[in-house]
Amino acid sequence: RRLEEHHQDQGTATRPEEDAIAGSVKDAQIKICPPHPGFFGGLCFRCGKSQDEEDVPGIAFGYIHKVLRLGTSEMDRLRGSEVKNLLRERKLVLILDLDHTLINSTRLHDISSAEMDLGIQSAASKNDPDRSLFTLQGMCMLTKLRPFVRKFLEEASNMFEMYIYTMGFKAYAIEIAKLLDPGNVYFDSKVISNSDCTQQHQKGLDVVPGADSLAVVLDDTEYVWQKHKENLILMERYHYFAASCRHSGQSLSELMQDERESDGALATILDVLKRIHTIFFDLGVGTALSSRDVRPVIKRMRQEVLQGCKLVFSRVFPSDCRPQHQIMWKMAEQLGAVCCSEVDPSVTHVVAVHAGTEKARWAVKHKKFLLHPRWIEACNYRWHRQPEEDFPVPGLKEDKGKEKVAEIAHL
Repeated sequence: RRLEEHHQDQGTATRPEEDAIAGSVKDAQIKICPPHPGFFGGLCFRCGKSQDEEDVPGIAFGYIHKVLRLGTSEMDRLRGSEVKNLLRERKLVLILDLDHTLINSTRLHDISSAEMDLGIQSAASKNDPDRSLFTLQGMCMLTKLRPFVRKFLEEASNMFEMYIYTMGFKAYAIEIAKLLDPGNVYFDSKVISNSDCTQQHQKGLDVVPGADSLAVVLDDTEYVWQKHKENLILMERYHYFAASCRHSGQSLSELMQDERESDGALATILDVLKRIHTIFFDLGVGTALSSRDVRPVIKRMRQEVLQGCKLVFSRVFPSDCRPQHQIMWKMAEQLGAVCCSEVDPSVTHVVAVHAGTEKARWAVKHKKFLLHPRWIEACNYRWHRQPEEDFPVPGLKEDKGKEKVAEIAHL
């Protein structure tokens, strides 16, 4: 239909008063394509030419429609249009991972005997509108929604255009989207799965019709976002079922507890997202809205977490590795801390896994903070400096006891 209308317009524009060749549809097509804006069902939706006749750069958008492919120029045009719409509505883009970020799923045959005794499977079968446990019968799976997720989506939708982006299969992603958004209010067709990725084992913003400068990503896995680390907010993993944390301690179900709604991971990150939105739209005075970028905002907020802290690590890293290349060292620097190899009076924190090291004893003697590496991880996930006393180093109490005994004996 669009092609016929275009031909009629071209015919009207080239009528005989100027010696033009009337009805030159072929010439009109040559002027318009290539480049082809995109293909639907293998045919260019502007000129009707088959995609098979030539090699056409572009990206498939199967999550919008299984036969849709957009060319580079059309993608650029759509991104520009989407950015204008988003900024006019004072919204950014939020990309949401599923597993371990918003939910936790397990296969029915992987449920532990302890979980069976707790009645998890029967709880998932109850017809309770407020329940957070669900059975995916067709997939033989159980899914647990992370606490606060419904309120999180409701409030985040006021500030962000939201997408689901998972490395899971499309059918699974759609089923989870129905659980999270039963009214189809937040996501609509914006559910991206592994079949939509343009690079194997990697997620990318190239399949999202919005600018990278407006995108915030929530994911529990960093390595799948190699090209977009500056957009990423790393989430603390949600391990409700025993099968999902076989190598990382006990699950929440086995501990018979769950994250708190009020100050759990999603409530914490919602506050972070609100600050990002405020800084981007309200505090960027002097900068044109169209030229603002959310990535420096994220970076600056992260650097404020441990600003003013100077850290020394004691036997945290393998002796044959350069500490500057280790994840924990880099994480501390990204949070605004200064990291060094040797102690001096300006050091504020000594990070160790045991209190018996020389640097750990120096910290105790000079009344510096001595704490476990988990403190840095907690600060990273919580986006606030955490209370140091909540992360004691093993062996500290025993050493203090020995010192007290020696002191008494000396007296």
